[in-house]
Amino acid sequence: MQSMSRVELYAAIRRDSREDGLSSRDLAGKYRVGRRTVALALSSAWPEPRKKLPPRKSRLDRHKEAIDRMLRADLDAPRKQRHTTKRIFDRLTAGHDGDGISYPMVRAYVAGRKPEIWVEAGRGPPQVSIPQVHRPGEDAEVDFGDVYIDLARARTLCYMFVFRLSFSDKAVHCVSASEGQEAFFEGHVHAFRVLGGVPAGKVRYDNLTSAVARVLGFTRARVETDRWTAFRSWAGLDAFYCQPGLQGAHEKGGVEGDLGRFRRRWLVPVPKVASLAELNAMLAEADAAEDGRRIAYRAATVGQDFTAEQRLLRPLPGEPFDTATVLWPRVDRYARISVGKCRYSVPARLIDSRVRVALSANELRIFDGGKLAATHPRLTAAGAEHLELDHYLEILVRKPGALPGSAALAQARATGVFTSAHDAFWAAARARHGDAAGTRALIEVLLVHRRMPPAQVIAGITATLAAGACSADVVAVEARKRAAAAPGSTGDEPWPALPRPARSRAAVVTLPRRAAVLPADRRPAPSVAAYDQLLASPAREGGA
Repeated sequence: MQSMSRVELYAAIRRDSREDGLSSRDLAGKYRVGRRTVALALSSAWPEPRKKLPPRKSRLDRHKEAIDRMLRADLDAPRKQRHTTKRIFDRLTAGHDGDGISYPMVRAYVAGRKPEIWVEAGRGPPQVSIPQVHRPGEDAEVDFGDVYIDLARARTLCYMFVFRLSFSDKAVHCVSASEGQEAFFEGHVHAFRVLGGVPAGKVRYDNLTSAVARVLGFTRARVETDRWTAFRSWAGLDAFYCQPGLQGAHEKGGVEGDLGRFRRRWLVPVPKVASLAELNAMLAEADAAEDGRRIAYRAATVGQDFTAEQRLLRPLPGEPFDTATVLWPRVDRYARISVGKCRYSVPARLIDSRVRVALSANELRIFDGGKLAATHPRLTAAGAEHLELDHYLEILVRKPGALPGSAALAQARATGVFTSAHDAFWAAARARHGDAAGTRALIEVLLVHRRMPPAQVIAGITATLAAGACSADVVAVEARKRAAAAPGSTGDEPWPALPRPARSRAAVVTLPRRAAVLPADRRPAPSVAAYDQLLASPAREGGA
């Protein structure tokens, strides 16, 4: 007979007794149960609940009182010096004849008994979360999270900024090389641009140093940094700062949960990208795909709720806000500046001068006066360097022997800027002209890169070597031919003008400036009258 539940068994017994008139003996035989079961079925259609068996004895029973004493002692102990489950187990096995008990037994008992002891001591009920209602267009949460990526084939720690609207759960994500104030501001600006507005209510934050200079005691009052105060004034943000520590994380649990969920959904396996710009483009597509996500117990999708919420956001500020941090480092004798324990190269003409640096989340721009002198990706590892070979070419022309072992050349090779074509030209030039002259010829070729695209210069190098020449002038001509033969080219395009170097800060007096202070030249103008006499000489007539 197919097995049936007790409710079905009772129903069958009652049906056969009512319709077929079977006796208790016959019913017990038919369903292979005892007469007591038949009597219970006939007396009630609903089975009585089974009685719970008494708890079995455990080897831990004789140690439970000792465990309770340890847990009660923790009520008045410092938070960081309370018993862990491992410490309780060690004490039982060491001093209370705890042979025969296992760590899982102790762990299971402590997990259930510890909250009960705290309630018995009047230390309050267990943690209870109160459901909250978020009005559309008002509340939001912000946080940073660690992410690892394979950036240019190297495992790199980066930081993901998240701005999440509490009503619709619409979130904007972007990754930067740091979690400094520049990344904090840029993440906000990017989120405002994507969302199309600014929340009208409170935005919840941790007590991160980009915004909070000091926490005032155990209150909600905070001393904000000046730039964050200015940024909030510009954007019209109303900040709410959570409590420090783990308890504060529960006050913005929505963004905390979104960080982990989004990281598992879109960043597993570890993404392999060539740049952070490529990764952020992928995250923008992921954010768009998230609009179709449906959260439990909600009738609409995230995108549908956001469409209704977007109309209630405040408009974007009319004027821009410069999110970059401005620094004024001095250029050392190696044509480098130091920013955040990292070094970056600048054109050699700026040695021993101060330059203006605009430091953003993923980029560093260096200005000479009002002109952009160099751009570097932002580095994070202490002691890292990013050097561009082009910045040292004017020095290397005078010191060609420094090129083979230079750090800038090693980085140019590693990044593919200095190609095998350059190496082949360098080897041929040194074989024909010697090390110094051959290296100078290579540097002249590298200077051509300032006027022409790399692909055309490399094509010119290849054609020059095929012709058996080792001249930078030939490389420039061949590169120009490749440019003229390119699709869409008429062959009459002018060469791009070289950027004029900035005026040196040394006291150099140019010729036009000297002409203004030189005395007037009172000498007569030169004449060729004496040479005209030679035209009528007899020797010239005889020779004719």
